[in-house]
Amino acid sequence: MRYRFNSIGTLALTLPFALSACAVGPNYRAPPATTLGIPPSYDRQQGSPTSDADLATWWSRLGDPTLSALVDQAVAANLDIVQAQARLAQARESLRQANAAFAPQISASGRGGRVYNSAGGGTRVDENGNIISTGASRWSSTYSASANASWQADLFGELSRSSEAARAELAASGYDLASVRLTVISELVTNYVQARLAQEQLRITRESVRIQRDNLQIANWRLQAGLVSSFDAAQAQAQLAQTEASLPQIEASLRGSLNRIAVLTGQAPGEATRMLETPAPIPTAPADIAVGVPADTLRNRPDVRAAERSLAAATARIGVAEAQLYPSLGISGNIGTNATTFRSLFDIINGSLFANVAQVIFDGGRLRSQVRSQRAATDAAFAAYKSSVLTALEDVENGMAGLASARSRTASFETAFRASNDAAILARSQYQAGLIDFQTLSNTESTLLSARNNLAGAHADQTLGLARLYDALGGGWQTMNEAPR
Repeated sequence: MRYRFNSIGTLALTLPFALSACAVGPNYRAPPATTLGIPPSYDRQQGSPTSDADLATWWSRLGDPTLSALVDQAVAANLDIVQAQARLAQARESLRQANAAFAPQISASGRGGRVYNSAGGGTRVDENGNIISTGASRWSSTYSASANASWQADLFGELSRSSEAARAELAASGYDLASVRLTVISELVTNYVQARLAQEQLRITRESVRIQRDNLQIANWRLQAGLVSSFDAAQAQAQLAQTEASLPQIEASLRGSLNRIAVLTGQAPGEATRMLETPAPIPTAPADIAVGVPADTLRNRPDVRAAERSLAAATARIGVAEAQLYPSLGISGNIGTNATTFRSLFDIINGSLFANVAQVIFDGGRLRSQVRSQRAATDAAFAAYKSSVLTALEDVENGMAGLASARSRTASFETAFRASNDAAILARSQYQAGLIDFQTLSNTESTLLSARNNLAGAHADQTLGLARLYDALGGGWQTMNEAPR
């Protein structure tokens, strides 16, 4: 095929299309599952995958409207989410800036003013074309206008690879926002459950204090009646004091959880969580949850998808670095005019058009070093991606194991509570009848208190285990407005 050019301008405009050069650098392909070490199923496989709708609002399965309202508030007002949204907006503008490099760059300027001539005198032309002397006048008017344009041809894909990297980074920022949202939701649910657990522990402890005060009163009556020594009364007093001493610690834990909830919902601690100070039950975890296969989890985990997009961006930047090894073609032009009167400013217009080809001949190996550096960065990005995949699989396995453990412990603690409660009722009646000493009663009461707290903690652990598992599965971002697709 032959090309005939009649001018430099025609050559400059046609050359990029004549060359039809493709972008240098590797074309990105997502690593296959075998390369990442993804197993076909989990060690603790649990049913088919959950739907996006179930994952998106998994906390609603806990059946607590107050918690659901708090999650909605946190998603709307949490400041970590606001920061992530701002970073996403920055990435979106970076893509626009990268794409703007494909378009010509045009600028214009104009100038007008008075010029002083130190030699004095001057001339002007009348309406008949006669030259008239201006005498001693030393000032004259001058006007000018110009426009400049330049365009960079994307011969070897430097601009297209930059745009490709910017698109991948935009998607990664969207997934980073999703990860922040997941973290905020998980932390909010955790603190809410911990707050309800603290309220339950306060209730249990206060009931124990009431019973122990009755025991102290009984011990004092028996002491006054000469039935026991002061040892029983001293033991009863010590047990009561120890139980009362645990109340401030539980109250501080409750206050810490409420304060954290306030901050997570974008509010100052105090009045924002006043309504939560009214005790309510610990949310109950549903018995069924489908986990699916590892491939489902990796599609739903935004941190994994962000790492994959970062790998894609790093791969594209290899092409950006390699393109700088090859010649670059730029086209520039300008037009301009100047005159001594504004009315005649556009009577004479001059302009120029140039094509510029540049090639680095010697730079001490700097550009090739940049290519090697970017390839190393891509290797690191792949390692980070694979690490995120393995970490996601680990999180799910740990989540399933933790939830199963909590359920098993709950069953055991329920048995322990029933037995301890029966033993405590019997011990109180026997102590009042003088059949056992206070030490036996004290041990029985301590066992009951521990069993009640352990059972409440196991119920909370079930809910927290469910929250951790759903977080590991990547639930909570599927319906957000900024979700990348």
